[in-house]
Amino acid sequence: MRRKQKAQKQRAANPKANQRASLSFRMNVLFFSIFVLFSVLILRLGYMQIVKGEDYVKELQKTEEVTVNTSVPRGRIYDRNGKVLVDNEAKNAITYTKYPTTKQTEMLETATALSKLIKMDTSKLTERDKKDYWIRLNADAAAEKVSKEEQAAISKKGGETSEIQAKIDKLTRDRITKKELKTLTKSDLKTLAIYSKMVAGYNLSPQIIKSDGVSDKEFAIVSERLNNLPGVNTTTDWARKKKSDLTILGKTTTPEEGIPADKLQYYLARDYSRNDRVGKSYLEQQYEELLQGQKAVVKSETNSSGQVVDTKTIKEGQAGKDLVISIDSKLQEKTDSIVEKYLLKTKANGTAGLLDRAFLVMMDPHTGEVLSMSGKKLETDESGKMKVTDYSIGAFTSSYEVGSVVKAGTLLTGYSYGAITPGTGILDAPMKLGGMTKSSLYNRSGAQSSVISDKVALQKSSNVYMFKTALKVAGIDYGQQSINGITAADFQKMRNGYARFGLGVETGIDLPGEFTGVKGNETLPGKYLDLAIGQYDTYTPLQLAQYVSTVANGGDRIAPHILKEIHEPSENGKTLGRLDKEIEPTILNHTNNTQAEYNQVHEGMSMVYNTPSGTASKFFSDAKYKAAGKTGTAEVIYYGPKKEKYGTYSITVSHIGFAPKDNPEVAYAVIMPWMSTTAEHSTPNNLMAREAVDAFFKLRKQETKDQKQTVGDKITR
Repeated sequence: MRRKQKAQKQRAANPKANQRASLSFRMNVLFFSIFVLFSVLILRLGYMQIVKGEDYVKELQKTEEVTVNTSVPRGRIYDRNGKVLVDNEAKNAITYTKYPTTKQTEMLETATALSKLIKMDTSKLTERDKKDYWIRLNADAAAEKVSKEEQAAISKKGGETSEIQAKIDKLTRDRITKKELKTLTKSDLKTLAIYSKMVAGYNLSPQIIKSDGVSDKEFAIVSERLNNLPGVNTTTDWARKKKSDLTILGKTTTPEEGIPADKLQYYLARDYSRNDRVGKSYLEQQYEELLQGQKAVVKSETNSSGQVVDTKTIKEGQAGKDLVISIDSKLQEKTDSIVEKYLLKTKANGTAGLLDRAFLVMMDPHTGEVLSMSGKKLETDESGKMKVTDYSIGAFTSSYEVGSVVKAGTLLTGYSYGAITPGTGILDAPMKLGGMTKSSLYNRSGAQSSVISDKVALQKSSNVYMFKTALKVAGIDYGQQSINGITAADFQKMRNGYARFGLGVETGIDLPGEFTGVKGNETLPGKYLDLAIGQYDTYTPLQLAQYVSTVANGGDRIAPHILKEIHEPSENGKTLGRLDKEIEPTILNHTNNTQAEYNQVHEGMSMVYNTPSGTASKFFSDAKYKAAGKTGTAEVIYYGPKKEKYGTYSITVSHIGFAPKDNPEVAYAVIMPWMSTTAEHSTPNNLMAREAVDAFFKLRKQETKDQKQTVGDKITR
């Protein structure tokens, strides 16, 4: 019995023994795993400290990478024959580079030291600049400007800490007297001028302190003392140098101006710096991305103390592309001279009190290349003396009633709407329309009344033919003594007809700021007739040039353009770089007139020049080339720059044409607004046109004979 009980007790103990054995095994596995993990960790730490320790220390120290874009020379601009119109001029410059660890006190010390070595313009310092600097120099006196009680009162009103401090600072500045500001010496102001430029810069980005008028002596003295001027450097900068007064070339900003505020985000998104020079008008603005070039990209690596430990050039810079424009400088000089001569000559007349400008534009009618764009304006200088300034931009930014030069467009519009056909005869006689009489200038009395053709209508500049054509476009046959059926839709039909040739719409010129003219808002029947003879809506000189080019080439409205070619930067400054792109003509639309209709208009415009009754025959009939054109006179009410003269009766004269007639090489347009305040007037428009076309063919002949090109101002291809 006892053995049996003992066996039962042994069997009862076996499960506990098994449990203890299992637990012991698992603990051994766990300890072994921990041992292995610690061994791996120790080995890894040893590897990091012994093998890679130095590398990781360096990586730890390099906490920041700053990329800086450095500017490159801007692309040159040449005329169509390779003459340099806009170049870059190298000049000495002094710069300052601010580091992340640079303190304002250090900058001030450097500015003070530098001010003793160079001359500095202080005229642009603001009163705010001077007051802030006075506060820095007179900290104790400035602190007494606002009492503790006043500071407490300002704080009591609540607001952010920065807002409260800003109010206290403003009150401090307001209480600085003029007498106290006068304590700033000339030396103080020079230091301030330098310091203000230093502060305006960005970390690791060179800021120009002085680039205009840095003498060789200043450059040398500063260069010798660079070790004592932390962050200061001497370098070579560039300045844009225009070799032409042509305003359409445009301008660039200065380093002081930097990027215009209204385009700041646009340029910053394209990796520009705030103080970069950019094109701010016309060609320089239009082709900024080509002219600016590709900046060099430099990456600076700094340690945890903000010190630069390494600088790498990530991308080499490349100068901006060189642009060849369509303007012929020699022709431009000739047309400028012609416009200026007749502007001054006409201004001398007693009836030319309102005259202050004149324009002449010449284009290639097949390519849209603008060969010359002359505009001159009379202005008064500070001494009250009259001077002539370039106003070429007015050719596409200002508009005028142009008179009878639109009559070719009226005929072609009449053809396109089926109102008339080539050869249609219409009676030219004074028209009685209610209480008014409308007539042609050459037939005011009706003594020369007769049925005339469309060609004769151009030859003699018949108003009546155009009136009746426009009425037919509106579905009205004259004879009922009333034209009250004219609607706004009829005005739009005529305007649509003109727009196909470029009148009253954007020409597509590759320059910013184009104006499309003014459309009259009245829809009276008489205004509709005025529209048909160019005495209601206004057009720009460039629109006239595009319009006559469309007529000359047989119906292709081509966008006028200034840019002719894009070249890679010149390697030596003596030869043009590789041709990158040649600008092709852009046809905006083709009119729906037939070649027979264009031939009819061409013949009529030829009769203007080459028949005794032509309005310009005494100016062109003896020309060695056969040309075609149309004269224009508009009776207008003055609304120019002289507001006190608003409402004055005046005369605007114009002229369009192309030559040679059968294979046109050039199309041209002339406008002289408000040239007389009486109906009796001279015709400088016709003289200007003749002299300009003569100059064009004379230069073409010279270019054919002489193909030699000089090195220097003229770049060989």
